[in-house]
Amino acid sequence: MSMSFCRDCLADAALQSPRCAACGSPRLLRHDELETLSIAHVDCDAFYAAIEKRDDPTLAAEPVIVGGGKRGVVATCCYIARTYGVKSAMPMFEALRLCPQAKVVRPNFEKYSKVGREVRQLMFALTPLVEPLSIDEAFLDLSGTARLHGMSPAKALARFAADVENNLKITVSIGLSCNKFLAKVASDLDKPRGFAVLGAAEAPAFLAPKPVSFIFGVGKVSAARYAQDGFSRIADLQRTSEIELMRRYGDEGRRLARLARGIDTRQVNAERETKSVSSETTFEHDIADFRSLEKILWSLAEDVSARLKSKELAGATVTLKLKTADFKIRTRARSLDAPTQLAGRIFAASRGLLEHESDGTRYRLLGVGVSALATAEEADPADLVDGRAALAEHAVDDVRARFGESAVVRGLAFEGPEKP
Repeated sequence: MSMSFCRDCLADAALQSPRCAACGSPRLLRHDELETLSIAHVDCDAFYAAIEKRDDPTLAAEPVIVGGGKRGVVATCCYIARTYGVKSAMPMFEALRLCPQAKVVRPNFEKYSKVGREVRQLMFALTPLVEPLSIDEAFLDLSGTARLHGMSPAKALARFAADVENNLKITVSIGLSCNKFLAKVASDLDKPRGFAVLGAAEAPAFLAPKPVSFIFGVGKVSAARYAQDGFSRIADLQRTSEIELMRRYGDEGRRLARLARGIDTRQVNAERETKSVSSETTFEHDIADFRSLEKILWSLAEDVSARLKSKELAGATVTLKLKTADFKIRTRARSLDAPTQLAGRIFAASRGLLEHESDGTRYRLLGVGVSALATAEEADPADLVDGRAALAEHAVDDVRARFGESAVVRGLAFEGPEKP
């Protein structure tokens, strides 16, 4: 039996009515499985750009691109800019060629992280089963929450979307289904400010005409190989038995067979683990000079350190990333004696790696990250770390937390590099 309710006031709605009888809204949600589905994918709409428009009303009607300079890439863009063909990860020069009137805003990840945490807190008010995928999206499992909220998961999600919009002044799109794969598919169907439902019964027919690359994890190379074998559309996979697909492709064949039919047994994992923390930047002009690269590296090390501290994490492996002028990637790593979250130690380890790679090569990108993560309690044991340097760094953190990032400026102009 089909159910229907208003997304704005949550009142039940007549099945044939074009508007809510209670508030007049046309935003009615209808679906046969609306009362039983409980797995959701929530995705903030054009997240970085939406925050910038919220904070600067003069940008409201403008095409906005958040990203670096002409040598960088688009971090995200608003829906107005997307009408010109601008996309995330597109080179900035190409984006500006497509939309020369765009307003370009440098990213402020500290601000975006703060809003992301605020959205996450509203998610946790719905259910403890929240699996973050990135700063602006997550899976949620609302099974068994109807009695707690006094309403179905679908209505609780609609109320959540309204809370985000009213309190944080940004919007989200929601996909609701019986599993993670279909929920993720659904969340892309009605953007922005959308709410789409995709049930198990309708999933095979919905998926059938889609290309095989529609299935997550199937890239261009894999899709081309499957097409050569006669599997261009998901319908081709549906017509083939799971056993036959396993014979051809092993475990990947089983995955393809099941997802093609809308079957996904993965659970929403609230303990999804962060595997690394990193920061990188693309330069306006290629840089070969070690001293110039060193100064940028210090800033990146501070950024990684701040993120580790905010997550109460530490890392025992430091990785340097470089991209040459001809787009070749170099990565170099060094293991530490113990996990760290200190900018000084991250910089010292990565500086040694950078020094070895400073051979006159011109670079367009520099990045640093830490992995082999541990808890903050395991970080920087006193017998391995200069206690005074550690205390000084934490003191700087305290001052910045109280008075802002610009309250204290630390850098190579004021202190020498710490020895590894």
